[in-house]
Amino acid sequence: MSESIPKDQEFIDYVVKALVDHSDDVKTERTVDEMGVLITLHVNPEDMGQVIGRSGQTARSLRTLLRVVGAKNNARVNLKIYEPEGSQGPRRPRFERESMHGTGPVGTADTSMVDDLKI
Repeated sequence: MSESIPKDQEFIDYVVKALVDHSDDVKTERTVDEMGVLITLHVNPEDMGQVIGRSGQTARSLRTLLRVVGAKNNARVNLKIYEPEGSQGPRRPRFERESMHGTGPVGTADTSMVDDLKI
């Protein structure tokens, strides 16, 4: 007898496969513990940007929709997007990157007017 895929896992598989370019590489793992259901999503590294989205908006939306599917089935469902070792990890907001490298507003401030003041 074949085991049916739970609705929450089936849902995330369907949506993510529609978003990415390498749909054959989409894999999900589902674990249940005292905290609820955790679905771990594995995608092709080239598709990470499409799954996460600008400022994490797509990932946030996927998690929200998955919680709704879980609530309908009286389960607390969370989504973890697997990042393989050596991946870049979360990006910092642009203003932080610029100030760290001296290329943004903090690093390029022109203080020459203040330096020439005679007080």
